Order: sequence, then structure tokens, then C-alpha cells
Amino acid sequence: MTEAPAFRPTLGAVPLGGGRCRFGVWAPAARAVTLHLHGPADRLLPMARADRGYFEAEVDDAPPGTAYTYRLDDGGDLPDPASRFQPRGVHAPSAVADPAFPWTDAGYAAPRLADYVIYELHVGAFTPEGTFEAVIPHLDRLRDLGVTAIELMPVAQFPGERNWGYDGVFPFAPQSSYGGPHGLRRLVDAAHALGLGVILDVVYNHVGPEGNYFGRFGPYFNPAYRTPWGGAINFDGPGSDEVRRYYTENALYWAEEFHVDALRLDAVHAIVDLSARPFLKELGEAVHRLAAGLGRHVYLIAESDLNDPRLVTDVAAGGYGLDAQWADDFHHALHALLTGERGGYYQDYGSVEDLARAFRTGYVYSGQYSRFRDRRHGASPEAIPAHRFVVFAQNHDQIGNRVYAERLSSLVPFEGLKLAAAAVVLSPFIPLLFMGEEYGETAPFLYFVSHTDPDLVEAVRAGRKAEFAAFGWGAEPPDPQAEATFRQARLRHDRLSDEQHRALHEFHRELLRLRRSLPALARGEKDALEAVALERERALIVRRWAGGDDVALLFSFSEAPVEVSAPLPPGDWCRVLDSADARWGGTGGAHPARLVSDGRLAVTLAPRSALALERRDRA
Repeated sequence: MTEAPAFRPTLGAVPLGGGRCRFGVWAPAARAVTLHLHGPADRLLPMARADRGYFEAEVDDAPPGTAYTYRLDDGGDLPDPASRFQPRGVHAPSAVADPAFPWTDAGYAAPRLADYVIYELHVGAFTPEGTFEAVIPHLDRLRDLGVTAIELMPVAQFPGERNWGYDGVFPFAPQSSYGGPHGLRRLVDAAHALGLGVILDVVYNHVGPEGNYFGRFGPYFNPAYRTPWGGAINFDGPGSDEVRRYYTENALYWAEEFHVDALRLDAVHAIVDLSARPFLKELGEAVHRLAAGLGRHVYLIAESDLNDPRLVTDVAAGGYGLDAQWADDFHHALHALLTGERGGYYQDYGSVEDLARAFRTGYVYSGQYSRFRDRRHGASPEAIPAHRFVVFAQNHDQIGNRVYAERLSSLVPFEGLKLAAAAVVLSPFIPLLFMGEEYGETAPFLYFVSHTDPDLVEAVRAGRKAEFAAFGWGAEPPDPQAEATFRQARLRHDRLSDEQHRALHEFHRELLRLRRSLPALARGEKDALEAVALERERALIVRRWAGGDDVALLFSFSEAPVEVSAPLPPGDWCRVLDSADARWGGTGGAHPARLVSDGRLAVTLAPRSALALERRDRA
């Protein structure tokens, strides 16, 4: 059935039925605002001033598809900052979008946050077509793999037809070249039909540089602050109440009108807000209040490099009340062990104990000195449940922010890919896979844009070079503006027909099956976990338990076979997974089906391998 929004939008063009439409815009410095309706019979209609700098108009004949712009005082035509659709790009008129859609997900049961297995994808690079609808035929395979939620990199309208998405300039408008609003709704509805959740990556810390007309309308930016990507959004200066309202309304819009299950909040460390009531806390309360009214959950997942547990601490305990956060430390510790890299932020990692600490708490740095930052970093996340951390061996940033955007499959041997997968999936945290990781995709996920301003293109090129200086790579990055750079990033799904790629895919499937089926792995709590680092052997022993079920995970980062003495409770331990097994493209596991511990278990681990053992309480 077609559903009407449960909240009353105050911004943008909102169809009221029968061809009527309400238009709302915030332009506090304007004396007058004129609504320009484009078409065979152009119309210029004055808008009524409302409180706090808003202007409104209701029009009888402005059905979905109607093109429109705003004129502030005697200026030129500008697209709507809250446009729902930009069919002809960022510099063209906005269009009234039809919110009606024949949703079929009334019986959809969303996965719990603790059951999320996230698959991050870029709509433009995931398929040759690069559209929302082209993703749909792949959803069956992802569900069968064990994925429970797909995460779309930002889809807000950006300049041109290729972009990572973080240069979006119309936060309410799904990218027209991807299929626009209806294409996104069809993808969400299809995912829900398979029981898959949908997470949308949104950017509330900056606005892209091309097509950014925000400053013409009001104080959307605070000149006292800057971000690495441009002006900082005004969340605490004069006029910030209405800026907060804009972004809060945006979050509610995705949850209500697009049935999105969660929002990933990009780089919240770049949101500067010194107010007594932080925007992120206010946002979380508004989204959770809407979700409760809808009778479902809508989660907020923050990306932050601050290692600040307040983000995911409950409001009642003095936190912001967000639901989860990305845990970069886990990635950095794992990557440094796998690759030996020590440039840039990797200089802070490299020991097995670093990864052990990440397993125990979610962070490596919880207040100690960081060489990379030359200061203390982080605070203790001891009280934060494991399901509030998202971990990964790869993601768009950690691949794309390398000079040649090499995936892990180009940096470590095949056995290292299985080792990385086991560490992430068998952790107590929410695992995230980056598109193609599950079968060892080698296509580099290079940074790409399609700006039309030559000066801006040069600035982007220079910025990319500067970003890589700290890592000492000393190489020329591929041109982000070139179409060939984008084409290199597209997935090659036909690799699944190759034996080794298929074996890695099936290995991921088995890891995710074990994560669901073994009680010790399914429980996902840090208080039922021990992690012991064996630095000399370059091995990590992780033990997890739940009730009478006990699982030991033995990870070897050594390049040669290594003998370890694992501290495990006495009893029989059954082998449930060996990454070196020929079934997974290995040289053949040498471990018997059953091993016996007398308090310590002596075992020889294959190079770069993961071994999982289970001990059940005989009683």
C-alpha cells in the first residue's frame, strides 16, 4: 500500500495530493523569496514569510515532476537546498518528487543490531549499470552468504555521474543517475523482501564544493570552524537551531519516506559543536522517537576517529545515545600485522597485543600516548557492549585512501585474506565487508569525481597528493577526474567463477554460519572473552564462551609454521574450522578432528592461518 509521511516536513516541495504542493525554504536574510515554477507557462509566485526566516507557499497546479527554483530578493534562480530530486544535475532546477510508492514490506522483520552483518557498497561501482535497481539481482547471493544488511555509500545528489558520494550538495535528493527517489525505494523494498536491512551513509559534517548553494540561503556554515573538506556545518552558532532542524528532518525523511533501517553518520569528529546540548544527542533522540512511533528500530551508526565512548553511551549515563560506531583501531591493528606497514597512522600499531586489546575492548587506544598524534588518544570503552562496535578488514576509506587504492587482496597472500576474514567475522563485534571482499576482488577502489569546474578539479588533484605525504608512498596518485579511474573501481563479479575466488567466498559463508550457529560466537559480548597475545610466535589466542559452549580461536600471523602453547581449559576440543584446509584453497590442514588440553594445548599453526576449536560442557 501507499503510505503518507507520519511527520510534516517544513522544507522542500511536499505534494499534498490532487496536484497541490507546499513549498518551504529557510532564507532568514532575504527580504522576499519568489517561487519560480518552470514549464510551458512559467509562473513567478511570491512566498509568504513565516517565523524564524522561513518562507512558504501552497500551489494548486504543481504535480510531481514540476521543475522549480527560488529567487531571493532580486537575485537569480537557485535550486532548493531541500530538493527531493535533481533530474538534470546540481546546477539545474529542482523537481517536485512523488512520495507515493507501492511498498510491499509491511511484514518485514528487521534484523536486530546485534545480528547485523554489514555489506558496504558503492552503487555506481557495484555493477556496470551503476544504478539502484542493478543492485537488486545481487541481493539473493548476499543474503545466502550471511549478510543481514547492505550499507550504501552516500547517494545524495552530487555533481556529474561519478563520485564517492561525499561531495553531495542536495542531502534530500537521491542521485539522479542512480535512479533517483523511486530507484532507491525499489532497492529498499527488494532488500526488505529478502529480510535484509538497509543502512544509508549520510554526510552531516560538510557539503560538497560544486553546486553548493547553501550559503546563499542562510548561515548553514560556521566561519569559526573548518573541516578538511570545506566549511563546517553551523551546529552551534547564530541560526544553528534551524540548521539542526534541517539535518534532523533529513534523517527522519530517510527513515520515514524510504524505510531505511539505519544511518551511518560520516566523520562525526568533523562536526564541531560546543553547545550544551550536542546536535548528535538531539539527532539520536529525534530518530529514536520517530522509530518508536513507527513501531520499529532505526539505528544511528557513527564514524569517528576520536575513540570517544560517549558517542555510544546511553543518554541516561551522560552519553549521546547513538547505537554503534565504527572501530578503526581494530582495522589498523589487523592491517599492520597482516602487511607490516608502519607509515602514517599505522606507526601506532604492529604488535599482537594491539589486536588482542582491540578484541577485548573495541579500542587499542583508550587514553595512552599516540606517536602519530603526539598526544594521548581515546578513553576507555570498557562499559560499551560489543554490538556497538563495527569492525572490518577493509572499507572504502582504508582502500581508497591509499595512493593506488590497493585492496587487501593485492597486499597479502591468499592465506592472509582468510586470516583477516576470520578475525573480523569471529570477533564479538558487528562485522562489515566491503563490496567484493568476500571473493577477493582485486579492482582498486580509487577516489573518483566528475566535477565541471577546472580549478576545483586541480584542487582535488593537489589535495590527494598532500594526503599521501604522511605515508611516504612518494607516488603520483591516479587522476580522480579521469573516467578511467572510476572504471577501474567497478567490481568484476565474474571472478566468482574462478576456483580460488569461489573458495574464499565459501570460506566467508562458513565463517558467518559459525558466527550464527555456535552459542559462544553468537552471544557477542566482551565479558565472555579472553585474548592472549604471543608476540614471539606472532599468534593470538582468543577464547569465547556462552553457557556450556566454549570456542577457541587461534590466529597465526607468522610467515612460517609455528608451535604455540595455548592456555585453554582442560578437555576435548573439536576442530570446527581450519583456514589451511584444502576445502578453502589451502595446502591442507594437519590438525586432527579432536585435540586434548590439560590446561595448555600444544598445537602447530600453519603460516597465516586461523584455527577454530569448540569445547562443549559434557554435563
